[in-house]
Amino acid sequence: QMQLVESGGGLVQPGESLRLSCAASDVSLDSVHIGWFRQAPGKEREGVACITRGGFMWSHADSVKGRFTISRDGAKNMVYLQMNGLEPEDTGLYYCAADPNPFPPICTLVPREGTYAHWGQGTQVTVSS
Repeated sequence: QMQLVESGGGLVQPGESLRLSCAASDVSLDSVHIGWFRQAPGKEREGVACITRGGFMWSHADSVKGRFTISRDGAKNMVYLQMNGLEPEDTGLYYCAADPNPFPPICTLVPREGTYAHWGQGTQVTVSS
């Protein structure tokens, strides 16, 4: 099983920034699609951003466009989610997930278990004044 580990969450005030990281110990993250998802208590899990194998295409949810940026660092085997201008509505448990399907060469923000077969344990992001 692919083991994904998120880090970088924390408690911040509105307007501040965080950078989340997604790492894998025994697989190249550049070989899989990666999605960032978040879930607040009592709410459905929602897609935040995703990036394709090799980082050729990416997508961000409307709610975070202009504030969040997903990126890859192949040399470090990491995927990041830079979160700027954080708002209380961004509070939630953030997961990275991997889609190992080699086809099609796209990523999705829909958190289907059949698509994203591997999930990390989550890292908590709390935005509060």
